[in-house]
Amino acid sequence: MRVYDAQHVRTAVLLGHAGCGKTSLAEAILYTAGITTRKGSVAERNTVSDYHDLEHERGTSVFTSLLTFEWNGYKLNLLDTPGYDDFIGQVLPAMRVSDIGLLLVSLQSGVEVGTELLWKYAERQGLPIALVLSKPDSEQANFERTVEHIRQRLSPSAVALQYPVGEGGQFRGIADVLAQCFYGAETPGNPPQPGSLPEGEQERLRLFREQLMEAVAATDEALMESYFANGELTQEELERGLRQALLQRAIFPVLCTSSQSNVGLTRLLQLLTTLVPPPTELPPVRSVEGVSIACDPAGPVVAFVYRTLSEPSLGDMSFLRIYSGTLRTGTELVNAQTGSVERIPQLFTVLGKKRTEVSPIVAGDLAATVKLRNTHTNNTLHDKGMTVTLPPIEFPPPRVRVAVVPVKKGDEEKVGTALHQLQEEDPSYRVEHAQELRQIILHGQGELHLAVARWLLQRRFRVEAEFVEPRIPYRETIQKPAKGYYKHKKQTGGAGQYAEVHLLIEPYTDGMPDPAGLTVRSREEYDLPWGGKLVFLNCIVGGVIDARFMPAILKGIMEKMQDGPLTGSYVRDIRVSVFDGKMHPVDSNEAAFKIAGMMAFKNAFLEAEPRVLEPIYEVIITVPEEFVGAVMSDLPSRRATILGIESDGHYQRIRAHMPLAELDRYAAALRSLTQGRATYTQRFAEYVPVPPHIQQKLVEEHRAHAAEEV
Repeated sequence: MRVYDAQHVRTAVLLGHAGCGKTSLAEAILYTAGITTRKGSVAERNTVSDYHDLEHERGTSVFTSLLTFEWNGYKLNLLDTPGYDDFIGQVLPAMRVSDIGLLLVSLQSGVEVGTELLWKYAERQGLPIALVLSKPDSEQANFERTVEHIRQRLSPSAVALQYPVGEGGQFRGIADVLAQCFYGAETPGNPPQPGSLPEGEQERLRLFREQLMEAVAATDEALMESYFANGELTQEELERGLRQALLQRAIFPVLCTSSQSNVGLTRLLQLLTTLVPPPTELPPVRSVEGVSIACDPAGPVVAFVYRTLSEPSLGDMSFLRIYSGTLRTGTELVNAQTGSVERIPQLFTVLGKKRTEVSPIVAGDLAATVKLRNTHTNNTLHDKGMTVTLPPIEFPPPRVRVAVVPVKKGDEEKVGTALHQLQEEDPSYRVEHAQELRQIILHGQGELHLAVARWLLQRRFRVEAEFVEPRIPYRETIQKPAKGYYKHKKQTGGAGQYAEVHLLIEPYTDGMPDPAGLTVRSREEYDLPWGGKLVFLNCIVGGVIDARFMPAILKGIMEKMQDGPLTGSYVRDIRVSVFDGKMHPVDSNEAAFKIAGMMAFKNAFLEAEPRVLEPIYEVIITVPEEFVGAVMSDLPSRRATILGIESDGHYQRIRAHMPLAELDRYAAALRSLTQGRATYTQRFAEYVPVPPHIQQKLVEEHRAHAAEEV
């Protein structure tokens, strides 16, 4: 592949709900452009894009594929992304480095929940969007209905540039409103000449063209004046205004293609190269430091690592977007995050699993490199002597979790290494070595996301591991004051151990008064790492316990708070007042008072109406109206409290509080209830007491587990 200047590079990302035809469109484009000699098929497992064994097994995209190819004097980077929102960690990086998003909407299925989710992500990133209507030749295809839904659910600024002539079995081709012509089936590698409109379509096209002119004119004052003065816009004014409105997200063009019938693909490529501005005309990006970075091939090199992929034969492959400068093989760059210097050993263009070495790569283009030692996803690489950091890609918080347990003893390190490699390649995973739970927890976006992790552990990393239900980070506290006492006395022939401690424990609340009848000598307050507080009061009068033993008593209490008396969970929100005790002039020591303090605390805790607390999460469920009843009826069975419901276009947003113990299994249940059309977000809200019957069950399970370990 030859080297292209920035004026002849375009990058587009294919977006859309699962099943809308993204991979089929990518294959049809490669076929039409003459890159392949026959169209690949998802069913036949021979696509350039979905080349991974896992994708062949599942019959759907799981990873984002980069397809770089040449067409008509341009270099095009096409990023084919997965459709399920479980794989959003693959989609967001592709959106971040693209000039435009091609959001596919099936004329058969219309706007789906995944479509709306992707629309919102594009809106947050300010990514220009063109809507591509797919499957016009499928049964139940309906152009008018789909466009109306787009305007209702996505944006009223969606304007038709193309429309299908005939639908379903009557599909004949595509009428182009901008070019005022008709496109039928295409021959690969030999772009057809557009034809004349079929009889009876002239009036329909005229109406669509008037709508297009009005929409474009409304985005620019000078164009509006020209439109009013002349009654229309010239072709040059129309194209120039549309290009600017697309860039500013003031208009969202509606296009149409058929991958099956091979219609409209060359025209789509033409529009990508004419309507989408070159990278040098795109708005400059702003660094974390507030510096504007223009896309200047002659400027200093600034590159962003948007993805990392581990290749068995090459090691880690880093995918880059060059935001400024011209990157050559052998260049030394500084990692803004680590300060380390990285030498670029090779540069590649990528077409599915095929790599072609090329150098240089100019600003506005994508490339891949290998063997970067200390560089990861979301890192910025720049020329020496600069201070520039590009904003990181923000990934959504995980929604599901599972505990990963090695099948073989001693494989803990292998499992941990494999999981961290998964997180490196897809930062929407999160690996947690939960000391509290004594488990390795893998957090993901959904059940499909976790299923992919399991497959990769077994097939790629050759690690045998079980996915089991994770433990819940319960907490323990008390409901009333109670006194505790313990005397520790041990004689072993030489120096013995002796300590006696009397203490009062109380539920802690902000601003509570000092304990009645006790004199506070000193006060220590601790914000506990696991949440809540411990307040430790020294109320000793008359020196019955020497002040030097108070830290030992506190240490014993803290140790027991990390292994609660009821379930072994962390204890929180307690005030402890040590008010009496005894010591021996010879046998008392710190070890003795640590044990006495621990046991006195335990005895008091069990008398203070102890309660087990569970984590509660606020859940916001976005669900189509027709499934609201099923979702609302299901929530109480999961001990959820419904807080409210509000309308969000065609969808309803249900807000509820749900225990984490129930939330761990909710993703699969919600998918089943709503045919996969609902989504939800979650965030920690509070700790609340568990119901008495659940507390009793947890206490009994802890006792049984403790007895097994003895």
